[in-house]
Amino acid sequence: MALDELKSAIPDFAKDLKLNLGSVIGNSELPQQQLWGTVLACAIASRSPKVLRELEPEAKANLSAEAYTAAKSAAAIMAMNNVFYRTRHLLSDPEYGNLRAGLRMNVIGKPGVEKVDFELWSLAVSAINGCGQCLDSHEQVLRKAGVDRETIQEAVKIASVIQAVGVTLKAEAVLAE
Repeated sequence: MALDELKSAIPDFAKDLKLNLGSVIGNSELPQQQLWGTVLACAIASRSPKVLRELEPEAKANLSAEAYTAAKSAAAIMAMNNVFYRTRHLLSDPEYGNLRAGLRMNVIGKPGVEKVDFELWSLAVSAINGCGQCLDSHEQVLRKAGVDRETIQEAVKIASVIQAVGVTLKAEAVLAE
C-alpha cells in the first residue's frame, strides 16, 4: 500500500505526522469519493513529488474517472484562484475588489461530480494555499448545502497533514543532498 510507503518515509522526529496521516486517511468518516478526492487535490497542492507519487495511485483506484479528473481540476483552479483572491484581499486598496476578475472558472460551475464534493476539495486546497477569502466562500457554499462543520474540519485536517508531510519530506530531501 502506497500509504504505508509514505508513512515509512516520514522521519522519526515527525512521528506525529506519521500517526496523523494514517488516522486522517485510514479512519476518515468521509465517503470514499470525498476522502480520496480531498487526498488527491491536497497531494497536488502540497507540491511534494513524493506525496503525490505515493498517494495518487490509491486515489485513482478509489475514484471514478470523473471524480479523479474533478479532484485534479479543483487543485488546478484553486492554484489560480487562491493567488488571485488572496492578493485582492491583501492589497490595501479596496477598489481591486470592485474590478472584474476576468478569469475563466467554468469548472466550478460544472465540475463533473457532485458540487458539494468539488467545493470540499476546493476548500481543502484553499487551506493549503492560505486564501481566507476562498476558504470563507467555499465554507459558506458547503454550509448552505447542509454540510456539517465536522465534515469541513475533516477535509481541513487531511489538508493540514498532507501539507505537513510534504514539507517535511521535501526538507529532508534537501538536507540529504
